[in-house]
Amino acid sequence: MIYIYSLVSVLIVSLISLVGVLGLSLKENILRKYVFIFVSLAVGALLGDAFIHIIPESISQIGDIRLVSLLIIAGVFFFFILEKFLHWHHHELDEENHVHPVGKIIIFSGSVHNFMDGVIIAASYMVSIEIGIATTIAVVLHEIPQELGHFGVLIYSGYSKMRALFLNFLSALTSVAGAIFVFFLGEMAGPMIKWFLPLIAGGFIYIAIADLIPELHKEKNRLYSVIQVLVAIVGVLMMLALLALE
Repeated sequence: MIYIYSLVSVLIVSLISLVGVLGLSLKENILRKYVFIFVSLAVGALLGDAFIHIIPESISQIGDIRLVSLLIIAGVFFFFILEKFLHWHHHELDEENHVHPVGKIIIFSGSVHNFMDGVIIAASYMVSIEIGIATTIAVVLHEIPQELGHFGVLIYSGYSKMRALFLNFLSALTSVAGAIFVFFLGEMAGPMIKWFLPLIAGGFIYIAIADLIPELHKEKNRLYSVIQVLVAIVGVLMMLALLALE
């Protein structure tokens, strides 16, 4: 029974990636003009997620702050190297109509994060159905600002609205793989997964600071700049608000 509850839950979480469908009602030129709002939300959500949720959880599970710090730095360097590789690949092949490499980075990091969500949900159901349901609700609320932000980054990167929505959904489906992973490994999954948490945090920090914030700085309009800051703060506050549920 817990397998059914877990799979239904992760499918619901995956469908949250379709919140970007809200943007489909906007014309492509209008969406791209105001995509900075989604990118700003992504900055706040990624930093909030890393510093408010993932890093404290990593410290709690691993227990050694210095080790967690080193793993976070390793995550930053891993995503730095990955983006370097994607830039080289991008320039050599000149593919996908000049899609910005940050789009591929966000898909990769989002897929890993969604995989972790699937692991967490399935592991929670193995404790009890009540805890599993509560965890699913927390993940769903957590995913909404994150997926809106990811959708915006994909649009900014050069993907069409439908392509961005489709790729975001495929990325979200890795949560199903995470749940199946837990079913397969059982109690062995937890000790293995905890080491990936700080790496993900490092990736989120890198994407927000190295890729997204520099792009927001290109906007010189004062009103838009103020909106950027306010929306980014909203992203952080949304992540902070989830602590009440946890």
